[in-house]
Amino acid sequence: MQIIRFTPYEDPSPRAGLLEGDTIHELAGDIFPPFEKTGRTWALDRADLAAPCRPGKVVAIGLNYRDHAEEFKLELPQEPIMFIKPASSVIGPGEKIVCPGMSRRVDYEAELAVVMGRRTRSVKKAEALDHVLGYTCLNDVTARDLQGKDGQWTRAKSFDTFCPIGPAIVTGLDPADLSVEAWLNGERKQGSRTSNLVFDVAALIEFVSAVMTLEPGDVIATGTPSGVGRMVPGDRIEVRIEGVGSLVNPVGPE
Repeated sequence: MQIIRFTPYEDPSPRAGLLEGDTIHELAGDIFPPFEKTGRTWALDRADLAAPCRPGKVVAIGLNYRDHAEEFKLELPQEPIMFIKPASSVIGPGEKIVCPGMSRRVDYEAELAVVMGRRTRSVKKAEALDHVLGYTCLNDVTARDLQGKDGQWTRAKSFDTFCPIGPAIVTGLDPADLSVEAWLNGERKQGSRTSNLVFDVAALIEFVSAVMTLEPGDVIATGTPSGVGRMVPGDRIEVRIEGVGSLVNPVGPE
């Protein structure tokens, strides 16, 4: 099942839907089950897709691929390294990533995102995946020069437009071994599999939920593989995840 948020051209107000092929089935409520279809349908090419969820918080995980740690010659972490991206950084498919004037280097980071389906606090790993609504693509956009300058990651990760998410939340997916790629202007830059995660999805949910309560719609970004690199205005960045789809965003100036 593919859950989306969209705005039809003919009736421009945002709403939730289920995507089946090229047809959107409008939902009476939000993105969470039980789903109730209104009976109205829309052609996919006659609607704009938004970020498929509206997270209160995005909990991102640093240095969680073995190949990414090797790329930066860093030891594997003993526990997940967490940071927060604000809800104001979230944008959807096709929306522009804005390079801020105060940064000289803005990087892409392709990631599998976990969207929570229910309120979760201190869940054990064995039950963790039962709390997941589904999975989507995420680009953890980073002002790399500011990350190094500040010595911590808040400013570098938090600019408006620095968290593209989408295009759909896919349910019923096994996250254990999925291909994760980034394509810059049609050239493959990142490529790995979630089987290379240091901490898998269930372990991350257990760890994060022991620290903070996760609400429905909150997102865990599971980390990025090796090959992160720079984007500049005029570029087109695409995150592809096996079984999930393709998230494409243009890059522009401030």
